[in-house]
Amino acid sequence: MLKQQLNFKLSQKLSPQQIQLMKLIQLPTQAFEQRIKEELEENPALEDGKEERIDEYDDLGNENSEDDYDNETIETEIDVDEYLSDDEIPNYRLQANNYSPDDDDKQVPYAAGTSFTQHLKTQLSTFRFGDTEHEIAEFLVGSVDESGYIRRSVQDIVDDLAFTQNIYTDEETVEKVLKKVQKLDPAGVGARSLEECLLIQLHRKESTKQVELAIDIMERSFDHFSKKHYTKLLSRHDISEDELRDAIEVIEHLNPKPGGAYSGNTRMVEHVIPDFTIKIEDGELQLTLNGRNAPEMHISRDYNNMLKGYKESKEKTKAQKDAVMFIKQKLDAAKWFIEAIKQRQQTLMVTMSSIMNYQKEYFLTGDERNLRPMILKDIADEIEMDVSTVSRVANSKYVDTPYGTKLIKEFFSESMTNDQGEEVSTREIKKILEMSIDEENKRKPLTDEKLAKVLKDKGYPIARRTVAKYREQLDIPVARLRKEI
Repeated sequence: MLKQQLNFKLSQKLSPQQIQLMKLIQLPTQAFEQRIKEELEENPALEDGKEERIDEYDDLGNENSEDDYDNETIETEIDVDEYLSDDEIPNYRLQANNYSPDDDDKQVPYAAGTSFTQHLKTQLSTFRFGDTEHEIAEFLVGSVDESGYIRRSVQDIVDDLAFTQNIYTDEETVEKVLKKVQKLDPAGVGARSLEECLLIQLHRKESTKQVELAIDIMERSFDHFSKKHYTKLLSRHDISEDELRDAIEVIEHLNPKPGGAYSGNTRMVEHVIPDFTIKIEDGELQLTLNGRNAPEMHISRDYNNMLKGYKESKEKTKAQKDAVMFIKQKLDAAKWFIEAIKQRQQTLMVTMSSIMNYQKEYFLTGDERNLRPMILKDIADEIEMDVSTVSRVANSKYVDTPYGTKLIKEFFSESMTNDQGEEVSTREIKKILEMSIDEENKRKPLTDEKLAKVLKDKGYPIARRTVAKYREQLDIPVARLRKEI
């Protein structure tokens, strides 16, 4: 039996221009500048900076132009008038904006310096190595990760030297060379574990009673120390609380990630450039967009003049028509890019303005307890845009506030109800949780169960497991690991 069935499917597809606009909106300031640079290099019909004011400017407005230019559908006679006009159109209408230039430094800041690996290799010249030993040392230095550790076994390194470097050696030789590598700066580099890293640093310190005790604890009782089993440490090492406290103070001043201390690490360190600035003037909030997000762009006069020359020529060859079609496509792309930049600016300002007004109390005070519960949909509904658009702004943009530079997504949080039946931000609860932990007796830190009771007494009835979740999100360890002697 045949069965006929009719299905209707509604689908919405974004145009290539819409996709490109979404990508532009998502870009932070520095990446946006790079994108403009790439577009200027690719499209000669697009130029940056101000253009000298002229009495007559060619109108490139083509309201009915098609997005696609299939060679089979090109008419024999190209209507150049769609791109040319004798109307007097001010120059500013063909620019991305008429913003006044700001004082922002347009240099891209980077941390200077050689790479961490190169820094270590340079120091190898201060040691005496045989030819093979020097190659092993360079291989070991190349195996050091960004934190300063070699996280591979000696046997694995021996195997890799054979397979990749054609160097046949043994574990004893590699261990011998590794001991020299571990004498490089910064202290602790080349360690294979946290315990070894701290011991390397301790052995470089001037020998004192506190340092010797710290070394003894690291060598004999690292597990008890890492778990803060202070009672067991006092018993095993037969010491007083004051002596243990002094030794712990020495250890706490060591660097668990020696690689991170080197400013010229293997990765370029990029400075955050705020996309917005919020200031308080006469008790009111003032929002500005970083001027680097508002570049001055215009259409190339040379390309426009090429079209005029084509229009005025009496004989139009096929080569001329092909050239005009190329020019037309470049002009369309340039005009679209300028319009996309304007839409990006408007989207950023509308979105951030809505967020600023929604969180007005926070921006006026800087107190995180004044943050209102706010989700992406709240802002999307207010500005009548898609949630994905708000997300693109929030996840990649920074705002300079009187209280420091903040990632915009930090102002978003879920809500819960307090014992008064009022909706409060989970950020507010986390702040109170953080303050409660800061104020606790460190000799007897509060367990998650006790923290839940503290929050309940303050009017926030939340379960112990929720406290544990918030504590982990704040990167705060459990009570036992917060204990101090």
